[in-house]
Amino acid sequence: MHGERDTWIQERFLTVEEFEAFYAQAAGRLTGQLYVMLGDHHEAQDVVQEAFVRGWGRRRQLDREGRPEAWIRTVAWRLAVSRWRVRRRSADAWQRTAPAAHLEGPGPEAVALVEALRLLPLKQRRTMALHYVCDLTVEQIAAETALSASTVKTHLSRGRATLSRHLQDPRIEEAPDA
Repeated sequence: MHGERDTWIQERFLTVEEFEAFYAQAAGRLTGQLYVMLGDHHEAQDVVQEAFVRGWGRRRQLDREGRPEAWIRTVAWRLAVSRWRVRRRSADAWQRTAPAAHLEGPGPEAVALVEALRLLPLKQRRTMALHYVCDLTVEQIAAETALSASTVKTHLSRGRATLSRHLQDPRIEEAPDA
C-alpha cells in the first residue's frame, strides 16, 4: 500500500490552481531574468510566455523534477536562441517590426548595464545573468547550461572584468596627476 501511495505522488502533476499560482509567482521574475540575458524586454516576455505554455503540457515533469523555474528559464532561453537563428536567416524580419507602444523606459543605470552586457559574448552574458540576477551558484549554472564549473567560473571572471571596464562611474574623475 505504501508503494502505491509513492507511485501516486510521483505521477501527480500540478493542478490548474497550482500552475496558475506558480505562474503568478514566477512569471515576472523570469521575464526580468530573460530581459537581462537577452537585452530585449518584449522578446523576454514572449519567450517566457511560450515556455509557460509548453510547461502546461508538461506539468507532470515540472512537479516531479522539483525545479519548475529552472525548466521554464531553460526552455525560454532555448526559444530565444531558436528565434535568433530564424532572424539571422531573414534580415527583413527586423524591418517589419512595428514600433513599440510608449512605456516608461528604464533608468540610465539599467540602460548602461544592458548595453555593457550586450558587449559580452552570449555564453558569458547568460552566465552572468544566471549568477547575479537569478542568484544561482556555479554548480547550478553548470547543471543548467551543460558547462563545466571551471568554464562557468571563467565566464564569470571574464564577464566581471569586461563589465568593470565599461561601467566605470563617469562622475568620478581621475586626479590630474594620476
